[in-house]
Amino acid sequence: MTRENITDILCIGCQKGSTSWLHSVLNSHPMTHSFPSSGPLTSTDKEAHFWDWNHERGVDWYRTLVTPPNPAKLSMDFTPEYAFLPAEHIAECKALNPTAKVIYILRDPMARAVSALRMHMLWRYGKDHAEPLHHDDEFLTLVRNSRITLHGAFLQNLRAWQKHYPDMMVLNYEDFHNDRAASVARIFAALGLDTNEMDEGSQRRVDRLIDGGRVWESEKFPMDRSVLMFLQGLTWRVRQACESELTMRFAEGEQLLNG
Repeated sequence: MTRENITDILCIGCQKGSTSWLHSVLNSHPMTHSFPSSGPLTSTDKEAHFWDWNHERGVDWYRTLVTPPNPAKLSMDFTPEYAFLPAEHIAECKALNPTAKVIYILRDPMARAVSALRMHMLWRYGKDHAEPLHHDDEFLTLVRNSRITLHGAFLQNLRAWQKHYPDMMVLNYEDFHNDRAASVARIFAALGLDTNEMDEGSQRRVDRLIDGGRVWESEKFPMDRSVLMFLQGLTWRVRQACESELTMRFAEGEQLLNG
């Protein structure tokens, strides 16, 4: 069987947009394939990081990593850093994966930034860090290191990818979680995955994830209100543009400010 794509299902983020959760849901289907975890070259069996970490290893390395033993299965690569690839790398991706299904999950830009900072705080300080994050030089360093603006440049990233994948799937994180069962059903259908092919164990795994199961959750490190206000200002234009141009509605950021 000749494969059209190296990667059949490509999720480009957003970071902290439940990409790990969606990967776990799709990985439960018998007709999908996750590459073997190859850390530190890859991030578990989810993020191949070909175009950002491993591009110099060459296309054959990527093909060997991702191609399933059963060529009928759909291979997956869920790497949020792909969202802001340069144009030449997106074009190369299209050449290697001409009929891939590309998924981009968008989340309230401020809430996404808060979650990303908490993830970086966990990596830097560990779980027991109790001091609130203040608006100071250390905070600004975290903002730079977590690449808030690159990960949060939703429309810029979307337009760059839509030049090559005009029919890519764009999902709203909040819609995604307000009705998980319906969202999962729509995504399975869009990817051509028949739920009738799932055995009892696979269906139970998906049901647990739909019923509130989490794959990764950032620690709820405290943040000063000044930090939240700064992030609101930093992400405000992106939020307004998404709500205007994509007719998406976000509520998480306001909830954070009012909570």
